[in-house]
Amino acid sequence: MSPVAHPEGSAKPRRLLVGLTGGIGSGKSTVADLFAARGAAVVDTDAIAHELTAASGAAIPAIRAAFGDRAIRADGALDRDAMREIAFADPAARRRLEAILHPMIRTESRRRLEAAPGPYAILVVPLLVESGDRAGGVDRIVVVDCPVEVQVERVMRRSGLTRARVDSIIAAQASRAERLAAADDLVDNGGAPDALAAQVDALHRRYCATP
Repeated sequence: MSPVAHPEGSAKPRRLLVGLTGGIGSGKSTVADLFAARGAAVVDTDAIAHELTAASGAAIPAIRAAFGDRAIRADGALDRDAMREIAFADPAARRRLEAILHPMIRTESRRRLEAAPGPYAILVVPLLVESGDRAGGVDRIVVVDCPVEVQVERVMRRSGLTRARVDSIIAAQASRAERLAAADDLVDNGGAPDALAAQVDALHRRYCATP
């Protein structure tokens, strides 16, 4: 991977960049928080996407122009439910939305990676495997894994979505087997939350030791 460009062209020591991914309900955010607590620089592309699509977010004018008011809530933020319905019904619409958001997310991710201190960086990319490449030029991919039934239970519990809707979301993502095949490192989040800390500790030590 080429080093992330540093402002004003000054030399910045190269730092390991780890892509963190996993299916919906796998526990990516929990694992990312554990890495952050150990001093890693963590940048979450999903959080950036939410900021871009909040009321007065930078992506809202382009989204409104592409999809009209049907995709925008009364408060000016992206109507995620409506946009999800549009994208599921029309793959071309999903590609138009991605063409708006992805360049903005990449630019902001780079900026935050450059600015954040830490011995290594974690870039949280929910659809990293689906993107078909090592998004952002990551050096390693760590997959947060759990059985599909655990995913379904977690998502239904936190969101109130029906089983059929959760199944459709999971079906639209990479399969568990595809994510596991793409993984350089694995965090098993299929059991008790207490089991996560030891796994993250082991990876943290490895990443800190990687030149």
